[in-house]
Amino acid sequence: MMVSSFNRRGVLGAFVGLGVTATLKTKANVTGQSKQPNIIFILADDLGYADISCFGNPGYMTPAIDRIADEGVRLTRSYANSAVCSATRTALITGRYQDRLECGLDEPLTGQNKKIGLPVGLPTLPAQLKKAGYQTALVGKWHLGYPPLFGPLKSGYDHFYGILGGAADYFTHQMHTGADQFYRDDKLIHEHGYLTNLIGQETVRLIDGYAKNESPFFISVHFNAPHWPWEGPEDEAESKRIRGHLADYDGGTQKTYGKMVQAMDNQIGNILKALDEHHLAENTIIVFTSDNGGERFSNIAPFTGIKGELLEGGLRIPVVARWPAKIKAGSVSDQVNISMDWLPTFVNAAGKKPDPSFATDGMNLLPFLTDTKKKEKRVLSWRYNIHDQHAQLDGNYKYLKIGDNEFLFNVVDDPKERANLKARQPELFAKLKQDWAKWNAQMLPYTPENYSWGADGKHFADHYGVPADNDNL
Repeated sequence: MMVSSFNRRGVLGAFVGLGVTATLKTKANVTGQSKQPNIIFILADDLGYADISCFGNPGYMTPAIDRIADEGVRLTRSYANSAVCSATRTALITGRYQDRLECGLDEPLTGQNKKIGLPVGLPTLPAQLKKAGYQTALVGKWHLGYPPLFGPLKSGYDHFYGILGGAADYFTHQMHTGADQFYRDDKLIHEHGYLTNLIGQETVRLIDGYAKNESPFFISVHFNAPHWPWEGPEDEAESKRIRGHLADYDGGTQKTYGKMVQAMDNQIGNILKALDEHHLAENTIIVFTSDNGGERFSNIAPFTGIKGELLEGGLRIPVVARWPAKIKAGSVSDQVNISMDWLPTFVNAAGKKPDPSFATDGMNLLPFLTDTKKKEKRVLSWRYNIHDQHAQLDGNYKYLKIGDNEFLFNVVDDPKERANLKARQPELFAKLKQDWAKWNAQMLPYTPENYSWGADGKHFADHYGVPADNDNL
């Protein structure tokens, strides 16, 4: 009876139904979690560990950044590759210790030596993602070398909108010398507006355009906020007052600094809104972090030290990441990570492997982002030529050298780095010191040719007429 009722129309209907189901499943696979994710990497400039509310700032709220944390993961043991700017950016874009590249030794990279910059042709993060089918853009700060030899379009980015140097006035967008540095692609431009807002607006414009295409996109959003000069959205008069001066010793307040951070947070909120409007949020990885530790107005609790120092306050940075398709909302991880980890992480998320011809020193963080119970011990190394600073992290312990003074700290139990354990644990102290020396032997040596500041900061003082340990770096 079942056979007789299973007529020709029923058979055809069954096959058609199976075909529709198969088609729907195939389409779901293409547009769902198996599709390469979009990636937006947001980098603040000189933001301290506790300068955002989800990391404990008591003075103001950062709701957009908090939203990323609430809908994703907060990484509480994150380190910058360097205590200053361009060195970390070298590590971020190459996935390697910056000390392996000549431009990574120039901390921070300045315009006085236009022959030093990120070498053209390297398999950078944007270049590897571009090869994997991504549209790539940098919006904001570059700080890895100057034209005509260097620039974002020569290192894997299809589009650039922002500043070339290490700092800019928020209203004129010029360097402290008054030199123009604001570009769209390879052309100098002049646009009126508060720079933080312009960076956010350009990012939203790109998302609106990319949403119409099939290809995934990677946008590096490198705010210059809250780097000096300390100018909030309403402070154009302050911009005029300090014009032409590098040293801004009498500028800024905690209140102004907070307004700068909140202006950046507002623009991040607009970026999140654009993703929502285009239904892109589910399969977009969005990461927010900083290039190094905080400066003189920053909240770096519970650490000590600031930008330019290898104490925890100069190296520890906030990180939040969201990928609703993969990362559980409201997660927290204390997995140790560092800036150069994002290259292997993003390349793996794109379904590829990092280029073996230019081996990464970073670690793929995807397993730890998607399962925060996982944990792996890390061994990390740093050096900073000014004041002869060395640091070696091995799990919870850190060897630190500043000038002639050496220390061993348990940075988990003693985050302020007060109790020097080198006499109590001499074997561990000796091991970490030796491990740092072995690592250092693999890195490029500091020489006058590839390091424009000099070991004592004399070149910095000569060039700018301010102390080498000036906190305006």
